Amino acid sequence: MPSLTARTSSGGCASKLSPTILHQVLGRIPRFSNENVLVGFDTSDDAGVYKLSPEMALVQTVDFFSPIVDDPYTFGAIAAANALSDVYAMGGKPISALSILAWPAKADLDELAEMLKGGAEKIQEADCALLGGHSVADNEVKFGYAVTGLVHPDAVLTNAGARPGDALVFTKRIGTGVISTALKQGIAKESDVDGAIRSMLTLNRQACQAMLEFTVHGCTDVTGFGLIGHAREMALASKVTLEIESRAVQFLPGAVEYARAGAIPGGLKNNREFASSCVEGTAEFEELLYDPQTSGGLLIALPERDAALLEKKMPDAYRIGQVTEPKSKPIRLL
Repeated sequence: MPSLTARTSSGGCASKLSPTILHQVLGRIPRFSNENVLVGFDTSDDAGVYKLSPEMALVQTVDFFSPIVDDPYTFGAIAAANALSDVYAMGGKPISALSILAWPAKADLDELAEMLKGGAEKIQEADCALLGGHSVADNEVKFGYAVTGLVHPDAVLTNAGARPGDALVFTKRIGTGVISTALKQGIAKESDVDGAIRSMLTLNRQACQAMLEFTVHGCTDVTGFGLIGHAREMALASKVTLEIESRAVQFLPGAVEYARAGAIPGGLKNNREFASSCVEGTAEFEELLYDPQTSGGLLIALPERDAALLEKKMPDAYRIGQVTEPKSKPIRLL
């Protein structure tokens, strides 16, 4: 039987709908006023937030996609880590999850069991309760979760809070989309795939806990729209310009080489087509800044002093730029 990735046209967050299509369609959806909705879909944030009381709000998100790796257990765990990330990006704590599954009716049930097990154990690692889920028969595998979290209404982190003078800190390396494409093409080194897997399996819980010790103004997790795509959303929502020091951005081992070899996912091309008009300047590895990330890192906007302290507290976190007053473009590459 073909491997999981061989059964898909694209994997992980690279399989998501083009941001151009989403932008065109979401503009037609009416916005209904509700005083308890603290974060809706107006600013393309990571999750929605609904106020239950003066002391408590729900964080709600849903995320699923096609396989990005061949091992079913690992794919299930990555899908869970990716879905949980949206709650962490809002400064919340995940409390429950429901699985979303599309599986070929005649496919290997042992593979299915391993995938569900991998996801369940990653959900458990996050101290989150798995309540059940829903499945449909589909020739292409898709898997993920709807996750609910809790956050204090006054402590919600959004992509609309970045302020001029803030530093931009990122918590993971870039390149999962390119590496997964190289895997499908049969040119990826095992060690490079293993490195990408370790990154995707890492929950953003530690990064969330670390940043909450400081004065964070804005946050988003970098996933399917790539670093530039999600930075664009933060810049527009915050009405600022984000200056990204491209040479400071760190890439996963092998990502640059595979991009040069032509392992470019369709999602990267979609992201660049949508967001490049919002970018001023160029970068040596600019294509990778559009690479769709699966279970990517948190992009955090916070004061310079707190940024330095966060880097000390969390060695994987590193500064990639700064926030300025709005300029001619939402994103400037330096």
